[in-house]
Amino acid sequence: MPAAQDLAIYIISFVVLIGVMVVVHEFGHFAVAKFFKVRVEAFSIGFGPRLFGFKRGETDYKVCLLPLGGYVKMTGESPTDTEEHGNDPGAFTTHSRWQRVLIGLAGPVANFILAFLLMIGYYFWINEVPIHEVTQTAIEWVTPGSAAAQAGLQTGDVIRQFGPAESPDWTQVANRAALNENQTLPVTVVRDGKPVNLSLHIPPVPKGHDFDITDSGLWPQTNLGAIGVDDVKPGTPAQRAGLRDGDQIVKVDGLEFHDVFTLLAYMNAGQGKPITLTVLRNGAPLTMVATPAKLDGGWKLGFTPTGPTHHDPLPLGKAIVQAKTFCRDNSFLIVEVLGGLFTHKVAVSQLSGPIGIARMAGQAFKMRGYLPKFGLAAAISINLGILNLLPFPILDGGLILLLLIESVLRHDISINVKERIYQAAFVVLVVFFAFVMFNDVTKLPIFNHVKP
Repeated sequence: MPAAQDLAIYIISFVVLIGVMVVVHEFGHFAVAKFFKVRVEAFSIGFGPRLFGFKRGETDYKVCLLPLGGYVKMTGESPTDTEEHGNDPGAFTTHSRWQRVLIGLAGPVANFILAFLLMIGYYFWINEVPIHEVTQTAIEWVTPGSAAAQAGLQTGDVIRQFGPAESPDWTQVANRAALNENQTLPVTVVRDGKPVNLSLHIPPVPKGHDFDITDSGLWPQTNLGAIGVDDVKPGTPAQRAGLRDGDQIVKVDGLEFHDVFTLLAYMNAGQGKPITLTVLRNGAPLTMVATPAKLDGGWKLGFTPTGPTHHDPLPLGKAIVQAKTFCRDNSFLIVEVLGGLFTHKVAVSQLSGPIGIARMAGQAFKMRGYLPKFGLAAAISINLGILNLLPFPILDGGLILLLLIESVLRHDISINVKERIYQAAFVVLVVFFAFVMFNDVTKLPIFNHVKP
């Protein structure tokens, strides 16, 4: 896909995704503020000059020029407004501390509710599952010479323990590995029916790249069916080898591959070496030899794989349980990542800002199926909720912390002290934001191409 089209998809996906997340967050503040009769002067979708809207009561509901989220403007919400609105019953600062705490909590809670509802909707109406159910965490292939190969892991091994995670699925394996970059983890696999204890050193992530479990040489078995062939491109290695739409690739050089990404990795490791394909066509086995060619930056055959999933919506009760599990696991992971930053187990360079989120949103949009889209939206909403609860000034958690301190002291903190705190926090956030933006930029494909 042309770079300009990719860029357009990234931008549009980011604007829609972040716009919804932030508007929902601000609506949480808005709804509870209205409930406690705090005067809300404006509820804005977007920032900058007002394009259109309407005024109802005391609130201006408007859409602004820059579609990057939105905001709620409450009377007296700034610490410096205390004197100006000291006797105004509609001002934020004149309401009791417990009411202001609830208003501060409402934004993050709205994000948690959004994530929960998104995943309930996904599991209740869609729920993509593999055509052939995978019940174990098996290794489909190990890249020769990789960290996994050096650790002694082999194709067909079934992972029973990965670090502290027992009987993990591939998502848990990937999360454990990401949290232990450049560390060595104990791994127990079942091989030929017997447990084998190994140690895997998780390789450091190259600068400018996101972590992926396949960087360690492990290629997960996520499907048990053959690789379906669809839309064979004319003039490609696939057509020259004799592949046709509807064929099923059962084996590659005698290896059973079930996922096209493993096939791509295998061909890239072979650097264009001819491969022998065992194919089923209308139920009859065929053998053919294909020579991969460099297409779009990698060694490929030139066909589109068929999707290995089907829809199996869950009953509402089970959908709620699955959504709760998704939100719980992602919340614990985010908290663990934050803890890893302070213990130096997770590199700050692995954090993503607006550009990184735009890139992920664009990639999710282009991926087959609905889970990447629903899952990313829910995960970002959970991230936004948790990060806003951090006890840092300017964030909702900082406001709540100051209100709790004032409740313990039984008096307000000096306005001058609050101003200094917020000014210092603003500088720290700007520097941190600039650092994360720099990381995002270095991960763009254009910079990856110029690296040796």
